[in-house]
Amino acid sequence: MTETTKYLLPENRIPRAWYNLAADLPEPLAPVLHPGTGQPVGPDDMLPIFPPSLVAQEMSVEREVEIPDPVRDVYALWRPTPLHRARRLERALETPARIYYKYEGVSPAGSHKPNTAVAQAFYNKYDGTKRLTTETGAGQWGSSLAFAGALFGLPVDVYMVRVSFEQKPYRRALMETYGARCVASPSEETESGRAILARHPDSTGSLGIAISEAVEMAVARDDTQYALGSVLNHVLLHQTVVGLEAMEQMAMADDAPDVVIACAGGGSNFAGLAFPYLGERLRGGRDVRIVAVEPSACPTLTRGSFAYDFGDTAHLTPLMKMYTLGSSFVPSGIHAGGLRYHGMSPLVSHIKALGLIEAEALDQLECFAAGVRFARAEGIVPAPEATHAIRAVIREAEACKAEGTSRAILFNLSGHGHFDMQAYTDYFAGKLRDEAYDEAALKEAIADLPGVAA
Repeated sequence: MTETTKYLLPENRIPRAWYNLAADLPEPLAPVLHPGTGQPVGPDDMLPIFPPSLVAQEMSVEREVEIPDPVRDVYALWRPTPLHRARRLERALETPARIYYKYEGVSPAGSHKPNTAVAQAFYNKYDGTKRLTTETGAGQWGSSLAFAGALFGLPVDVYMVRVSFEQKPYRRALMETYGARCVASPSEETESGRAILARHPDSTGSLGIAISEAVEMAVARDDTQYALGSVLNHVLLHQTVVGLEAMEQMAMADDAPDVVIACAGGGSNFAGLAFPYLGERLRGGRDVRIVAVEPSACPTLTRGSFAYDFGDTAHLTPLMKMYTLGSSFVPSGIHAGGLRYHGMSPLVSHIKALGLIEAEALDQLECFAAGVRFARAEGIVPAPEATHAIRAVIREAEACKAEGTSRAILFNLSGHGHFDMQAYTDYFAGKLRDEAYDEAALKEAIADLPGVAA
């Protein structure tokens, strides 16, 4: 048996519809609440921020949502993405486990994020939007929206979390290459940014702060809409092309996963792989364990409260019921910038609260060690975010070895680390350390949650 096993689908097998988990939930999601009235939001409440087409998808409970042909045409630049059997890693681990990974790093921006960026840019253009604002952590999302904006003729302003702005200059350069404007957040451009800087002049920033700035700028202009790279239902919907393709490719391998693993920050890449498998299980299909992996420095699913909270620091967004560390919580500056969000997608939070998925939190150093081990076996340098999934996979494979059992493990390798090499340089130089969250700051942020019955 060759050590290189890759399962490829032809271009005509790009999914024709996204999968909507909301159609199969055993209990419906808690409503999103208006921050002023405390009442459930309606479509009109969301239109100042999002275009009508995406508002409709956000509230949809239809199982399938058709993918427009112009979006599928752009997807064809890199989709379907390959599914690999990690035989070299299996051999290195001396495990009987069968390890598969869906590789999203082949996209133009190097991650899974263009799956929704292209869709959001298309619908905004279709609905008459002239300009987009957004936030980004590690830069994967900002790069992807910049790419999509260039294709559909939409200027993009990106507010990048300051610590990542400084850590990852090449992602900044990639956004600018695609034509976007990239601003370190918190910035002096917005009221919310200036307020943070007045209190904390040396703020490293957070996704919550960057979201506040991007939303504020979108609301200030009639021709501008806001685009979000994770968390919301329509974003997770667009990512399900990952899991839908993986199902077909696993069938090509004459196998099916016993365990599905993905890292989780806001929930987009986790949902992309896991939701189609969970939906199949909820409809009476094959049982599968599903595990979300997050950083110990920002342990939203494992340490957060399941409560109503704002999605941003300045409290400009609606209230969502989710696992949260509190909107004022600022995680330490770990290199996995895409996992430094205080909240978790309401959909992911809901299924975690129902006991349908598992979650675990891992330290930065063990994740980088796993990423290096994977690179030396499989040849792909993973993004810091994806190393969390890899570490969990290695743990699972080691458990199989100890038990003498063989399980199929499927994970989402959500992006490459080519623009994150400073993180690896710091790791090899011994400059990285495991970052513990500030327990006092967490308690203070949780105590400041909105007074809404959860």
